[in-house]
Amino acid sequence: MEPSITRSIHIAADPLTVWSLLSDLPRMGRFSPENVGGHWVDGDGPAVGARFRGTNRNGRKQWHTRVKIIHCRPGQKFTFDVRSPFGVRVSRWEYVVTATATGCELTENWYRVGSVFVRRFLGPKVTGRADRPGFNTFSIEYTLAAIKAEAELQWARRKTSAA
Repeated sequence: MEPSITRSIHIAADPLTVWSLLSDLPRMGRFSPENVGGHWVDGDGPAVGARFRGTNRNGRKQWHTRVKIIHCRPGQKFTFDVRSPFGVRVSRWEYVVTATATGCELTENWYRVGSVFVRRFLGPKVTGRADRPGFNTFSIEYTLAAIKAEAELQWARRKTSAA
């Protein structure tokens, strides 16, 4: 399956620092223009098969999602499927972290899945977003920039305290 949208950014921080930020789903809202967080339904952190209940907001509209972790390789890859509260699969999100000589590259992929009914009717009604791919392009770029800023800040602090 090919992603519907993919974007990448170079981050001057180690892969584990970046991965720990993007896999902390309860706190993901600090990096997202739509997600406001959530909680682990089972377990207390990312692991294959773990479930998460996410909360999203667009103005006055708020909705919840059911998330299941599909891939979980610290410092490398984090993938989860998103379903509506009714169990209908709506998307897959994937983060790939690749080490480079000066830090890492973070790639965020969004896979649009689900029925035409969800895409054209249910999704826009629940979220208030008629152009989901257009918004998600903005959202991915926003999220990558926010993760980059936080990861580089943490990395700089660690290097300063180690010196």
